[in-house]
Amino acid sequence: MWGLVRTAQNEHPDRVVLVDTDGSGTGLLPAALASGEPQLALAGGVIRVPRLVRAEAAEATGASPLDPDGTVLITGGTGTLGAVAARHVVTAHGVRRLLLLSRRGPDAPGAGDLTRELSELGAHVTVVAADAADRDQLAAALAAVDPEHPLTAVIHTAGALRDGVITAQSPDHLDAVFAPKTDAARHLHELTKDQDLAAFVLYSSAAGTLGNPGQANYAAANTSLEALARDFRAAGTPAVALAWGLWAEASGMTGALGATDLERGRRTGIAAMPTEQALALLDAGLRSSEAALVTARLDLAAVRRRAATADDVPVLLRALVRAPHKAARAAAAAEESLAERLAALSSAQRLGALVELVRTQAAAVLGHATGRAIGSDAAFKDAGFDSLASVELRNRLATATGVRLPATLIFDHPTPVELAGRLLEDLGLIGDPAGDAALTARLDSLEEALGALPGLADSVREGIGVRLLDLAARLGAVPLTTAAFDAGSGRSIDLDTATDDEIFQLMDGELGLS
Repeated sequence: MWGLVRTAQNEHPDRVVLVDTDGSGTGLLPAALASGEPQLALAGGVIRVPRLVRAEAAEATGASPLDPDGTVLITGGTGTLGAVAARHVVTAHGVRRLLLLSRRGPDAPGAGDLTRELSELGAHVTVVAADAADRDQLAAALAAVDPEHPLTAVIHTAGALRDGVITAQSPDHLDAVFAPKTDAARHLHELTKDQDLAAFVLYSSAAGTLGNPGQANYAAANTSLEALARDFRAAGTPAVALAWGLWAEASGMTGALGATDLERGRRTGIAAMPTEQALALLDAGLRSSEAALVTARLDLAAVRRRAATADDVPVLLRALVRAPHKAARAAAAAEESLAERLAALSSAQRLGALVELVRTQAAAVLGHATGRAIGSDAAFKDAGFDSLASVELRNRLATATGVRLPATLIFDHPTPVELAGRLLEDLGLIGDPAGDAALTARLDSLEEALGALPGLADSVREGIGVRLLDLAARLGAVPLTTAAFDAGSGRSIDLDTATDDEIFQLMDGELGLS
């Protein structure tokens, strides 16, 4: 639930508060909600909030925690992350026996080259086609381990993605990511818990900790994996879940990330991590006494720079980066100046200012430097917007305007001009103050002129009345009338009883043909 709801909170800010309670802290609920924290735990008369803090690194003794003579099992062993782990345990830890599992086994792309490479390094490599989420297939693979080189370590790197915004999630979305993560982890534990393991490493993701937009199911699977690691460690297995950030080396799950996705990650404080740094964190995880760690490269300097202009430090990073108080004041002043500036402008100027706001925010979502890359009348979808980018733009505009906006905002208003028009309505800024005053003055003059006119012929008076009624009907002030005024003849026409000649004469007059 924590991973799922964290994503929902990021996609729909200020809508959901997540509270964990053992039942004893319900009296603290009003104070907890008043704190403005999106995630809290109430227990023992104490309110707690989640924060990332620096972990204590275990002292490296020089001896590897892995047994060189034992067998190391790696799930997803022929994938990018599995292959990197395989090379590392051979070259850095002296492991000589590897059992690499993947769904396609020896037929997986690159499996042959990896086997030859590891063999040349002195390792005995067995590549098996098996799905770790299938207990029987996993049991068969484990049964083939040479008893003279028993299983001594498990590294579970397998995983899958099926992204979608929270409103698009379905049971199929959840099943697709839970099976290779948590089902496989349970099977691995059940089938190896009686063996003398030196390590049981589960590859998790910081998506669960941070609540990555568009990955509610993946976030849920990874927080579940971390909970399993705690349970396994409590049961005596040396389990540790490593919640990885972004690796600079593209994998099967991150290779499709575009510039927009990478920019979104940078805004949350996650920077791409070189493989060497990731492997150093893997080694730290092997030696750690913690059951769950976030192993990510955090660009805290970038977070601080953003905090200097806007009070938007991610909640979980607030123990590492504190936003200056002036940032909150600057943000409030900026919102106030936007409303004041728009109120002082004409209708056309207001629309233009909001169009530029929309273009600038849309460009930021897509990773462009300026709003020039977004056309005023161009469709958002043609600019590269998907559902996740649309949600992010909605959130940015809601923050900039102070107006709560629907999730379907971009789909209902598919261009910057149309969207700016909607914002004008929500801000209550439809209309031109100067123009309204001028029009009212002209109506006052018309009223005075009508009152000062000498006696009018009945037909003229009737015609003027019908035209005024027609104008009032267009404003919605009175019901529509079936009468029309023929400017050519100077008389009104009842449209319900008019002859064909009268109707055609009226049409010609309106078209300027008579």
